[in-house]
Amino acid sequence: MASGLSLSFFTLCSRILGLVREMTKASFLGTSKFADAFGIAFMIPNLLRRLFAENSISVAFIPTFRGYIEGSSSEKNSENLEKTREFLNSTLTLISFCTAVVVVLGIIFSPLIIPIFLDSSDSVLTAETVMLTRIMFPYLFVISIAAFFQGILNGVKIFSPSGFTPVLFNSIVIACTFIFTPLLTKNAGDMEARAQMAARAMSFGVILGGCVQAGFQLPFVLKTGWFCRFTSLKKAFTNPGTKKVIALVGPTIIGMAAYQLNDVVSTALAGKAGTGIVSSLQYSLRLQELILGIFAVSVGTVILPDLSGLAKKEKWAEFNGLLSQAVKIIALISIPVTFYSLVCGKEIISLVYKSKNFDDESVRLTLSAFRFHIAGLFFIAMNRVVAPAFYAQGNTKSPTLAGILGLVINMLFAILLIKPMSGGGIALALTLGSLANSVLLFVFLRKNRQIDVKKVVGGTVLYSLKIAVFSAVAVIPAMAVKKVLVPFFAGRGRLVEFGIVVVLTALVFAAAGIFLLAVSRDKMLLSAKNMVLKRKK
Repeated sequence: MASGLSLSFFTLCSRILGLVREMTKASFLGTSKFADAFGIAFMIPNLLRRLFAENSISVAFIPTFRGYIEGSSSEKNSENLEKTREFLNSTLTLISFCTAVVVVLGIIFSPLIIPIFLDSSDSVLTAETVMLTRIMFPYLFVISIAAFFQGILNGVKIFSPSGFTPVLFNSIVIACTFIFTPLLTKNAGDMEARAQMAARAMSFGVILGGCVQAGFQLPFVLKTGWFCRFTSLKKAFTNPGTKKVIALVGPTIIGMAAYQLNDVVSTALAGKAGTGIVSSLQYSLRLQELILGIFAVSVGTVILPDLSGLAKKEKWAEFNGLLSQAVKIIALISIPVTFYSLVCGKEIISLVYKSKNFDDESVRLTLSAFRFHIAGLFFIAMNRVVAPAFYAQGNTKSPTLAGILGLVINMLFAILLIKPMSGGGIALALTLGSLANSVLLFVFLRKNRQIDVKKVVGGTVLYSLKIAVFSAVAVIPAMAVKKVLVPFFAGRGRLVEFGIVVVLTALVFAAAGIFLLAVSRDKMLLSAKNMVLKRKK
């Protein structure tokens, strides 16, 4: 339990520092073309990391490693220990060889890859994006090694070191940006040249941060006694354990590829839509992800063990009740957040990001995406909660299929909406795709006749309408307060001008909302409180 709490704490710290990293990027790069260049260049190796490193470790490596460990501990003989070491050596060799080949190919073919994501008529932007891609492509190699170390540690139930590495990564990227940018911009004349050097500084931070993520975990791996060394490629590819890992990870890569293809298509469309679209979408998504990380993931984590236990005992009435309660809690939290963000989105974005380089135009671009991203908050959060209902029954295919179909709808709408709506169209496409994913999850959930989907959906719709009405009423006094505060605090510095407006309007909105919930004797308010307290125990 202590390791779980520490991991949750490090995850929260990582998300906060991730936002600080985006704030740093906003401060130095704004929504300039070099901010887009950095976003695209980092997206490519990061996409491959998600597709291969993270997926392979969690789905294939850890279960296989656990099987070796349990065999070794049960029989306690040197032959089984040696087989485990051979498996680890083969896996390290395989990962190192494959990622090194991909990195070399990526560096060589970057000039052919980058024009897919950018308007190639801007030769300066294209050349800079190619350079940044070549700087950051080795990140795939070092982060894959870090993921391998994480797999060993998690396999022996050590979680804190791996949980802390994203905190280190974000801290190093932030530090490198502040340290190297002044050194690189000594002879830089205009703001655009300084932004160009700042993007390079952040890129150095990415590769250094990846190296530290791997290096930090190495002493903990050595402490476990599972020291690894390279072996021959023949042994690496023919080892029974690595063959099993490849067999396990193959089918899941197909599902993961759909998710990553969506990122590729969206980024390519945004990159060709105009300067600042890629970076403004990333700034908007970071805010949305922070909100999701605070409550949606937490609720999903809390209910999964309980749902699994109820499904195993075939207590379907209680299963239905818990699922319905969890979805209503998501509505209770996400719908008011959506209403408030729609009213005060400009002030929130200005408070978090606005600076000399992140000007009014940058705020406008980010706000145009944020309004549509936040509109889908309820559906994205609900998907994080409904999916565990399938996992609790040992069903991973249905949520995967729902996710893939949702992403196809996302991509289709992104292609249709990018021209008339620019970045807002891509954000709206994500919301529509998330809505489709939610609908499909409930459709697939009907296959289990023990789950009363009609009751869950009916109760959710009615409760969501109630919360939407309450939120619409509560936002009226918040808008009135905002109308008075904005001109009063204008021009008094970012923290005062936007911070006070955000805090005071949020307090007014929350007070009005809680009053309405209390008057209506809302049961979900107490349930949400109990669920949060349960997670802290």
